[in-house]
Amino acid sequence: MNFSIRRALGAFTLLCLASGSAVYAADTFPVTAAQMKALGITVQRLDRPVDIRGPIYPARVVLPLQQEQVISAPMAGLVDQLLVDEHQAITRGQPLLHLNSPEYGEQQLSALEAANKGRLAQATLARERSLFAEGIIPRRRVFEAEAAASDAQARVRQANGALRLAGVDSAAIAELIRSGVLKDALVLHGKSAGVVVGINAKPGQRVAAGGPLMRVADTSRLWLDIQIPAERANAWARNGQIVVVGRKATAKPLSLGAVVGEGQILTLRAEVTTGADQLRPGEFVQAQVPLADTRGAWTLPLAAVVRQGEQAHVFVRTAQGFVAQPVEVVASSGPSVSVAGPLKVGDQIAISSVIALKAAWLGESGGE
Repeated sequence: MNFSIRRALGAFTLLCLASGSAVYAADTFPVTAAQMKALGITVQRLDRPVDIRGPIYPARVVLPLQQEQVISAPMAGLVDQLLVDEHQAITRGQPLLHLNSPEYGEQQLSALEAANKGRLAQATLARERSLFAEGIIPRRRVFEAEAAASDAQARVRQANGALRLAGVDSAAIAELIRSGVLKDALVLHGKSAGVVVGINAKPGQRVAAGGPLMRVADTSRLWLDIQIPAERANAWARNGQIVVVGRKATAKPLSLGAVVGEGQILTLRAEVTTGADQLRPGEFVQAQVPLADTRGAWTLPLAAVVRQGEQAHVFVRTAQGFVAQPVEVVASSGPSVSVAGPLKVGDQIAISSVIALKAAWLGESGGE
């Protein structure tokens, strides 16, 4: 505050004291038009409230865990060829890489042998049933053939299951059984559509069973982790629509973190409902979170709001002077602020030299 303002403020305080009015921490205090002019106090008339759009908080785009799959080696082997590149979009079932593995050959052989034995067991069972029907053999032989056929079918299912676990589809298994031709390399396919976000293997690299080869992310579903102050933990609308600033994307709230982090911050998790293609996992954005209190707000210059402790106030013009009106700051953007409180259309709010009014309100001569 410069010297002229300080001198005017001192004169103003003396005038208030000389009037015999109590100004110490009173909500209402007298101010004349001459005093307003001397201190340069101007007011703004409230026309109509505006809808509360909600404050803006920083947020991070997060990929849900179930939206990312790791393509791992089903068995030890040698990476023969990569069929996709990093950041490439893939479709469900698209070939990703070739893996040469002696174990794959053994599994194919086991499946082929199990299928042959299964066919033989079925043929034996049919013959035994025919002989029993003719009265040539006892019923015990039929029971033994049925048990052998059942065991053979179990071995077929186990061998085929091992191949499916390795990534071989049912059509390829059927072709193996039909043709009897073993393949040298196992082709791994994508289980779902997505984007290749990481490749951990190179051609010629030997990998162990279970070793990660690449990662594929399905970015059609994304989350936002929004950082909100702990004191605003109950102020957001549970069923409101969150808007990503600067993007054509919206989200709906899911849950609020149970633990307060550094800086007294809570994480509000939201699911992106529209515009997921406008966002990328890992990037930081700004999210506008709707408030649970849907009352209208009043937009004022930032300088119109003063604080006494934790409570915000504005000064409302009255017939005798001003009244310090408690308000709640619901949003702030640049030089403007949105407040909610017992204000009405036509109220005149002080928007300049507010520090002088605060000093007079508290009965001080130069502010706090």
